Amino acid sequence: MNVKKTILASLLVCMLPVSVFAKDLQVGVSMALFDDNFLTILRTSMQKEMQKEGVKGQVEDAKGDVAQQLSQVQNFIGQGVDAIIVNPVDTNAVKPIMDLAAKASIPLIFVNREPAQPLVDKMAYVGSDSELAGRLQMEALAKNMNYKGNVAILLGDLANESTRKRTAGVKAIIAKYPGMKVTKEQTAKFTRNDAVDVVSNWLTAGDDINAIAANNDEMAIGALQALGKNDSHILVAGVDGTPDALQMIKNGKMVATVFQDAKGQGEGAVKTAVKLANGEKVQKIVDIPFQLITKDNYEKFTSMNQK
Repeated sequence: MNVKKTILASLLVCMLPVSVFAKDLQVGVSMALFDDNFLTILRTSMQKEMQKEGVKGQVEDAKGDVAQQLSQVQNFIGQGVDAIIVNPVDTNAVKPIMDLAAKASIPLIFVNREPAQPLVDKMAYVGSDSELAGRLQMEALAKNMNYKGNVAILLGDLANESTRKRTAGVKAIIAKYPGMKVTKEQTAKFTRNDAVDVVSNWLTAGDDINAIAANNDEMAIGALQALGKNDSHILVAGVDGTPDALQMIKNGKMVATVFQDAKGQGEGAVKTAVKLANGEKVQKIVDIPFQLITKDNYEKFTSMNQK
């Protein structure tokens, strides 16, 4: 009789769905900032991909605060998540986050902003080559300037690798042409409102500017707002390929932007997190290529970086 009961119990166990035994993967995501157009598209993409992959995700807003981001990572580790995705507030301040994840042996994926520290085991970066963005952007501006004139650069957050690399890319192109030079550079922290203030001050000071290379689209749009009706003689270009920027290109207000694939980065980050959580090997750097957008090709990008 006991043998029959054991067999029956075994049969019942076999009939249970696999999901009873399989542990749902849990991923903690810390975003540098929710209140940013591009990062909103990136975040939405990750959330959709987590649903698709059947992953439970907890997405937190670090609100531009390094200490808050570190605290969020500590909480994720305390909850026993299977992987952590971080869009860093400060790419120079990621070592404590890396140390925590390494000590807990939890996979750590950086997305969109490349950490200044070398990646170790169970870590990866999913994003794009920021220097290339600066080069593509400035080459388009230079062509429209007939390769001569003064360039002002709107810098993003100074703690960010994308600010440094995009700016380096812009300067590398300007250095190629003797008739061009950088006359102004100032941070507007990647935000539209700050860019309005910075460019307004430049105009008030009467600075001789022929073009503005902005490290992102939000600042480029802020520059255009500051220029207002007097923008015809100053050329403006951005980076990201946001819907607002595409509209500006369509209207002939912005010369160019550089498509940064938020959807591709978001999907890539989640896929990489799942692979690492399952013990699979991944590339340390997963590159999502940048592409130049101008009036000639903007239409093909209109559906790509939608929220």
